[in-house]
Amino acid sequence: MTATTWNTDRPWRGIMVATTLPFREDLTVDHDAYAEHVAWLIANGCDGVVPNGSLGEYQTLTDAERAQVVRTAVDAAGDGARVMPGVAAYGSAESRRWAEQAAEAGCGSVLLLPPNTYRADPTAVRAHYTEAARVGIPVVAYNNPFDTKVDLTPDLLARLHGDGSIVAVKEFSGDVRRAYEIAELAPELDLLIGADDVLLELAVAGAVGWIAGYPNAFPASCAELYRAAVAGDLTTALPLYMSLHSLLRWDSKTEFVQSIKLSMDIAGRPGGPTRPPRHPLTGTIEAAVRTATEKAVANGHH
Repeated sequence: MTATTWNTDRPWRGIMVATTLPFREDLTVDHDAYAEHVAWLIANGCDGVVPNGSLGEYQTLTDAERAQVVRTAVDAAGDGARVMPGVAAYGSAESRRWAEQAAEAGCGSVLLLPPNTYRADPTAVRAHYTEAARVGIPVVAYNNPFDTKVDLTPDLLARLHGDGSIVAVKEFSGDVRRAYEIAELAPELDLLIGADDVLLELAVAGAVGWIAGYPNAFPASCAELYRAAVAGDLTTALPLYMSLHSLLRWDSKTEFVQSIKLSMDIAGRPGGPTRPPRHPLTGTIEAAVRTATEKAVANGHH
């Protein structure tokens, strides 16, 4: 078993899809469609799912909806270890409670942002992760300094890992140079690709997993790309990456939720509407996503 392969001992590895959440026209959660989507992703080469992340619009969900999404994912995945819920919250105690809910549902790990209501200092960040880690379920840190204004630098990640608070990091900064510094400072900390459009670069740099967006629309092609990339098979990976990159880059843009849902609609998946304040894409952005998606479909990606 290779280091980049999903397994129950390290269920945060492999391709964990940050799932979109299907809403009906009245914007209620369509749990039946979500269950079908989770099962379809796993059947098409993905290793697991990450519900209640930003792509899953968790900020717009009620507590009851958010808890049910986790239970739906666990039931549909067939193995709770394949589910890594996002447990971000404004308060550390609330994040701990969401981690407890994930553990009770049988999930294998959780994904946690740093405090994001203010620019937390390293002491506050370490206390935040320590609180969630008390639950006992493995915690994956999520570094998204653009949206949180808190940067989990390699040095801080090493401290968090040394605290015993995290097992891995979803690296979204886009700075692929950090991969090497993380490996030097915390060699046992698993690096997970956090942005679709730096997949190849981080795979070459030693990533052992991908918390992914665009497999929601094209799981088989993305799975082939990931596995070739982490195996160092650039003959296979590079042409695939170049073919898909005009789509993958939308995972790193402000409109990533609407973009991926639009691509899903075009590819015949349950994309559908987003909840306010997000609104449908229009104009040049909508045209660019549509053109890139239609090209991917025409090229046989699925």
